[in-house]
Amino acid sequence: MTPRSRLHVPSPPARPGQEPDFSYVQISPAGAVNRPDVTASARDIENLSLELVRVLDDDHRAVGAWNPHLEAPELQVALRHMLLTRLFDDRMQRIQRQGRISFYIKSTGEEAVAVAAGMALTPGDMLFPSYRQQGLQVVRGRNLVDLMCQCLSNTRDMCKGRQMPIMYHWAQGNIFSVSGNLATQFPQAVGWAMAAAIKGEDNIAAGWIGEGSSAEADFHYAMTFAAVYQAPVILNLVNNQWAISTFQGFAGGEHRTFAQRGPGYGIPGIRVDGNDFLAVYAVTQWAAQRARQSGGPTLIELVTYRAAAHSTSDDPSRYRPKEEWRAWPLGDPITRLKDHLITLGEWSEERQTQLHQELEAYVTACWKEAESYGTLTHGPTLDPLSMFEDVFKEMPANLVRQRAELRALIESGAAPRSGEAPPRAQEG
Repeated sequence: MTPRSRLHVPSPPARPGQEPDFSYVQISPAGAVNRPDVTASARDIENLSLELVRVLDDDHRAVGAWNPHLEAPELQVALRHMLLTRLFDDRMQRIQRQGRISFYIKSTGEEAVAVAAGMALTPGDMLFPSYRQQGLQVVRGRNLVDLMCQCLSNTRDMCKGRQMPIMYHWAQGNIFSVSGNLATQFPQAVGWAMAAAIKGEDNIAAGWIGEGSSAEADFHYAMTFAAVYQAPVILNLVNNQWAISTFQGFAGGEHRTFAQRGPGYGIPGIRVDGNDFLAVYAVTQWAAQRARQSGGPTLIELVTYRAAAHSTSDDPSRYRPKEEWRAWPLGDPITRLKDHLITLGEWSEERQTQLHQELEAYVTACWKEAESYGTLTHGPTLDPLSMFEDVFKEMPANLVRQRAELRALIESGAAPRSGEAPPRAQEG
């Protein structure tokens, strides 16, 4: 009988009600992976796409060639940034559950991905984040009030009420607009990097997408252009094991690592422990130095775990074990850096508690200020006439006419004025 071909459908190792199983995650011992010169050719360092760069060992010590040898004060700043990012996320999640904002996405468990990379890059480097890198905003000094106001779509909303929550941007901080159309970050970062090289600038670009987005065509377009033109760009692929409710195997992670896609294009691929702040910092620093020396692009696979739901619209208990996050073998990035500082004699549990309380109070104060600029249900509100702006360089006649009609309605009292809340239905 002639054998019949069978279709393979990827399946996660554990479903709700089962024990978590991370036996598929290939983990190298801390300090075991070599650190090549930044001028090494992609074909000579293919092992980096298979192994896992780690610096922090089980005794909380920094070991191996990738140790960036950061001073204690800088590590304490990093710890502060990561903890602030988590507390901000926690507060915004609670606020969404209270119905005071419409939507939110947390980065719990992935704080080192953004904070370490942001600290390793320079302020002039252009960043193209996805929706789970709010730590980049924290590193570059963004006021949390600005981020909260964007989620509230109020009078201080940077997007003027025209974007869904968490789609931040910051031109002054060189952080490009977050896009819900995933994988756009990579071709945009490559294009910006190519332009910087053409202009002879020293700054580079960095982009972030999830492993699920690497199945999109934009990923391959970006890799081709980056390789052909040797663009000075860092392409960060965050493998947090889940794309919404879809296990990473559906994006191709069952058969090869995502970092291995780099050498196929002639681009170095590096697989790094995404929950190890020191490892992420060191690998980002290496890739940045390579790009600045005309060495071209680097693809970094950050192996981490999405501890929270995909978004406030998601219920992960429907597709994975409830306590899977606690079984993740690479631990919690905040706890690991805290324990490292304690091992160095540069921190303590008491100082951690104090920092937690200080940052909680700061987040609370920021939220109170953000509310003063308007909420979903209470004014002040955005000027409704602003909806006609920022689209055309010269406003076409039909929009001029519509704006005049709306202004007439406002002046007649049929529509709310700028800064006023819309009329509320009477109770009873």
